[in-house]
Amino acid sequence: MGIFRPGSRRKNKSFSYEPRHYNPDEDEDLKRRMRSKRRAHRRRNPMSLLYLIGLLLFALYIYQALG
Repeated sequence: MGIFRPGSRRKNKSFSYEPRHYNPDEDEDLKRRMRSKRRAHRRRNPMSLLYLIGLLLFALYIYQALG
């Protein structure tokens, strides 16, 4: 059986590691881009709120009409 043989141990895979150096300029660019994406994501169209209110009122109307 191959499991219990002394020479059948698995060996670690070799890999090459290339260290990356910290660049504060790139970090600032990344922070600025992430901030702008967050701000853009927060802004919502005011019409979407009106659609939501209209849908809610329509649902309440249907609920009252059926009940």
